[in-house]
Amino acid sequence: MTKRFVLMLGVALLVGGASNARCQAVSESPAAAHNGWVTATPESAGVAIKPLQDMEAAIRAGEFKKIGSVLIARRGKLVYENYFDGNADTVRDTRSATKSITDVLVGIAIRERKLSGVDARVLAILPERARKMQNPDPRKDKITVEDFLTMSSVLECDDWNEFSRGNEERMYVIEDWAQFILDLPVRGHMHVDENEEPPKYGRLFSYCTGGVFVLSEVLHKATGQRTDRYAQDKLFGPLGITDAEWVYSPLGIPQTGGGLRLTGRDLLKVAQLYLNGGNWQGRRIVDEAWVKASTHPHAQIDDETEYGCLWWLKAFKSAGKSYPAFFMSGNGGNKVVAFPGLDLAVVITSTNYNTRGMHEQTEKLLTDYILPAISQSAGNQ
Repeated sequence: MTKRFVLMLGVALLVGGASNARCQAVSESPAAAHNGWVTATPESAGVAIKPLQDMEAAIRAGEFKKIGSVLIARRGKLVYENYFDGNADTVRDTRSATKSITDVLVGIAIRERKLSGVDARVLAILPERARKMQNPDPRKDKITVEDFLTMSSVLECDDWNEFSRGNEERMYVIEDWAQFILDLPVRGHMHVDENEEPPKYGRLFSYCTGGVFVLSEVLHKATGQRTDRYAQDKLFGPLGITDAEWVYSPLGIPQTGGGLRLTGRDLLKVAQLYLNGGNWQGRRIVDEAWVKASTHPHAQIDDETEYGCLWWLKAFKSAGKSYPAFFMSGNGGNKVVAFPGLDLAVVITSTNYNTRGMHEQTEKLLTDYILPAISQSAGNQ
């Protein structure tokens, strides 16, 4: 596929009009007709239609803003999809959801023994970066791949703090993004008192897109392939994904921290891959142990949310019950969610970029409509 340069702040693609179709329950049909997905009716997979019809009515009534698509897979089969903007072929800019795909690629590189493991030291892999690095510090020499996978490196990088020297908005105006990140000073930590408790899981979380971008260079150096090409050969190709559109840095390095565009069905494949423990339709792509480690908590974000290796971890509450999940998440309210206990994968794409409540409204779709469609179903056993 011909790759094209996509500006980080590019103009949104104008693809089709909003769908006015009613409930798009997927009827059984050959996998080839659905981009490699085996399909089934919702009822046969234990999914009730009525809550999904209510969801569609609420979206069409404007109760939920700028929802692009909703797709559901249950028990490994595509059972529902609806498009409120564009269609099945529209690639979706899910922003930081890209980060979770970077975790998959690191796992594949380790499986192939191209990368020694998560303990591999970043500057040992990228010695040319170390030689010209500003703010040298022995603690920076110890930064590992795992530190960037878990958002817990010692670098002063925090996208949630507009004053942070490593905030991603400062990175984008620099030509060499990786050097910008590695040049950052080590972050300080103020001890409030002598009895301060150490962080849960032993890691201090600090959301840093730039650190995930550095993993693009790590993967290139370890595998000998540029990351977008490695992804196509080792992940997207086996999943039957042909329409991946990457963002590139000014130096032409694939942005593994955000902006990758995929269709809704293809995003759903990534969640299903991890639900399957690293298998897709009988083919092993990444080790099961890697999937478990990636979706196991490594850092705590708040009382309800934890972080694995570039995957978010949270239990969603619906109708008095709690449903543990791991998920991809991106600006705009984009969510690609896996519920292991329900054998359920959900994609919700949205373009509410940089707006208050963007994540809350997509989570409301999950808790008020999609999860009730499962819990109300007689087939949910």
